[in-house]
Amino acid sequence: MKGLDKELLAAARGAMKHAYAPYSRFAVGAALRLSDGQVITGSNFENASYGLSLCAETVALATANAQGRLADVEAIAVAGPEMAIPCGRCRQILSEAEQVAGRAISIYCTSADGDRVLQYSLAELLPHAFTLANVERNDAKDA
Repeated sequence: MKGLDKELLAAARGAMKHAYAPYSRFAVGAALRLSDGQVITGSNFENASYGLSLCAETVALATANAQGRLADVEAIAVAGPEMAIPCGRCRQILSEAEQVAGRAISIYCTSADGDRVLQYSLAELLPHAFTLANVERNDAKDA
C-alpha cells in the first residue's frame, strides 16, 4: 500500500461539513484520489426512510462514475466524528470500483480530529467479496 495521503484525509474531513445527517447526527466525509491527482469528495446523505440514505463513500464513487472516472480511482479516505470505516455495503461498492479500476484501492480511515489514521486494503476489509466472477459462474450454471 502507498504511504499516508494527508491531503486526501484533509479533503475527507472537509467533506464532513456538507453531510446531511439530521437523523444520526453522524456526519461522514469521503474523498477519492484519481490517477491524475484530482480529488472528488462526497458526504453522507440521510433520508427519513433510513434505507434510502447514502453513505459518503457511495456518493463519492457515484460522482466519479458520473464523470466517467470510476476506473481512475486509486485511493479513498473516510472521516467521521469517531474513527470511520466503510460499512459492508460500501465495502462491496468499493470492490466493484477495484474491479473497474483493475487495481487495489488504498483505503484510509480517520476521525474528525485526524488524531488516528488506519490504512487498509479492501482484501482486509472484505476478504470474500461477491464479484463479477461469482455472477459469471452463476450464469454458466443457467446455460
